[in-house]
Amino acid sequence: MSKSLTLEFGKGFGKTNLYQFYSFYKSYPNIFQTSGKSYLEWSKYALLITVFDPKAREWYENECLAERWSVRILQRNIESQYYFRLVKPGEPIEKEDYPAVSYEESKEQFVKNPMVFEFLGIPQDAKIHEGKLESAIIDHLKESLLELGKGYAFVGRQYHIATERKDYYIDLVFYNYILNCFVLIDLKTNAPTHKDIGQMDMYRRMFDKRVKKKTDNPTLGIVLCSELDEDVVRYSILAESEQLFVSKYKLYLPSDEELRAEIERAKELYYAARLEEEGDE
Repeated sequence: MSKSLTLEFGKGFGKTNLYQFYSFYKSYPNIFQTSGKSYLEWSKYALLITVFDPKAREWYENECLAERWSVRILQRNIESQYYFRLVKPGEPIEKEDYPAVSYEESKEQFVKNPMVFEFLGIPQDAKIHEGKLESAIIDHLKESLLELGKGYAFVGRQYHIATERKDYYIDLVFYNYILNCFVLIDLKTNAPTHKDIGQMDMYRRMFDKRVKKKTDNPTLGIVLCSELDEDVVRYSILAESEQLFVSKYKLYLPSDEELRAEIERAKELYYAARLEEEGDE
């Protein structure tokens, strides 16, 4: 067929292209031409048809349209399994839906586990200080915001917050304009302890009391670490607070198999902790 079509119509009908055309038709049978604001370029559809999960493919398509992802960003997000790394993947959220987004029902769609920071250029086996990791994230702020996800805006680093007795400094502070809430991040280059979780909970509560406006939703806290401690995830206050999260970070883009295993393990711990807490109630 490739030879026949090439003889009749010229270039563009190679064997690989024909397989792509067929896959495109199977995935998008109602699209006859990819022109207009409602459609993506063919190069992006060529990437989308490699996503076999229909919900994930629809999510990537909608996000690509809404956020105007380039081909390179779309490819990176698919390869890093962006959709599956969300704590709780949900339906695509369109810009016109922003005012109606439910904070309680949607916040897990804005936290990833694990997060992938291969663009920082730090060797995966490097022993780094938390300050160096923080600086690298700030130096690559544009890429870091894309990795954090939709709606994030940078507020500050080493954010100062004071009580009547003491001064505190939070590693990174962001605001998510879709959820209408602050998001605090504490960096750990090892597995967090229950004290680290308690500290983040304290920061979150202090922020709600001293910084958050009445129109803001409750502050979210994320402890971003290189390793997860199963006992801390399942038995610390993480299990009972819907505003606290622990996410693992990777300094390189793992293989599909490695990343899939990381995602499954993280979600297994997350849901086990939530189920145990519900059972105790």
